Amino acid sequence: MAVREVGVVMNGVTGRMGYNQHLVRSILAIRDQGGIELADGTRVVPDPLLVGRSEQKLRDIADRHGLTRWTTDLDTALSDPSTLIYFDAQTTRAREKSVLAAIAAGRHVYCEKPTSDSVAGALELVRAAREAGVKNGVVMDKVFLPGLRKLRRLIEGGFFGRILSVRGEFGYWVFEGDWQRAQRPSWNYRVEDGGGITLDMFCHWNYVLEAIAGRVRAVTALSVTHIPQRWDEQGRPYDATADDAAYAIFELEDGTIAQLNSSWAVRVYRDELVEFQVDGTEGSAVAGLRNCRIQHRSTTPMPVWNPDLPVTEPFRQQWQEVPDNAVYDNGFKAEWEQFLRHVLEEDAAPFPYDFLAAARGVQLAELGIQSSREGRRIEVPEVGV
Repeated sequence: MAVREVGVVMNGVTGRMGYNQHLVRSILAIRDQGGIELADGTRVVPDPLLVGRSEQKLRDIADRHGLTRWTTDLDTALSDPSTLIYFDAQTTRAREKSVLAAIAAGRHVYCEKPTSDSVAGALELVRAAREAGVKNGVVMDKVFLPGLRKLRRLIEGGFFGRILSVRGEFGYWVFEGDWQRAQRPSWNYRVEDGGGITLDMFCHWNYVLEAIAGRVRAVTALSVTHIPQRWDEQGRPYDATADDAAYAIFELEDGTIAQLNSSWAVRVYRDELVEFQVDGTEGSAVAGLRNCRIQHRSTTPMPVWNPDLPVTEPFRQQWQEVPDNAVYDNGFKAEWEQFLRHVLEEDAAPFPYDFLAAARGVQLAELGIQSSREGRRIEVPEVGV
């Protein structure tokens, strides 16, 4: 069996997501399993070339994992003839310039979302990639996670009948950073650095809703900053200029109504940090990142509203757990493997999570912010180049 090493420039691996989910749990995990097998029997093993701003951090990561290739100079990495793919997990504001440089160097590109903090910037990446003839993909990890894959299986099996609504709750309390360490980097809370939960999460909600019921055709949103002051990584106070919560109603093309709340200022009283309830004419489901529970029409109880008596219905116990029926790998790793096959196999299926799909997410975030600012419902036009 032929074995082929493919160089992957990985920019932003000193950050939490770039290191944990993409380097360790995806690329290094793929290497440890011996690579991936292509349709022609060739095994492909990714060979990472680490890029970042801190020489010390890069050296520490390389030494920790037995890697030898790293640099603080992106141009040097992109000029390496062994590299075929460029990956970007930097902050949003830094991403667009680096991705354009990778496209100009003829590299296929895979990157975190949002691809840009503006629709214009996101569409510029679409145009540049098309003109250069490079393949492109964007991390849309939620649809690769077990809970959403079970939900998708229910949809494909016709479990819901006609889907009526989707309700989602996402979030947790992110400490301000004064008396307990914040779990998210401070740039997330500065709009001038590309922060804000609307820009971050509406990009997720767009592809999740497309996978469940279809494209978004109108949005009504309210974005707010609940915590106006936070403390950064050095313990210094700063003004939180970006929104830390967003409450939205999305109208989908098939008439489905989706209500999604996103907050970094909420305490969790649910089974998982994110949960989606899908209600249809034939049944309902509640899906998190890993689990999924269902209630079919035939087993739906008949609650009666009576505020004068204590609740005796064991509502949670009336739902049925959806079995795994499969072995689910890490969602980030699963999408990495799909993108590698997309790049390396000549007759590979189109990659649905591309720059254009990402631009729709950026557009939804931009329109959500506009809706909040103007206090009105906004229709979502078709995005294209």
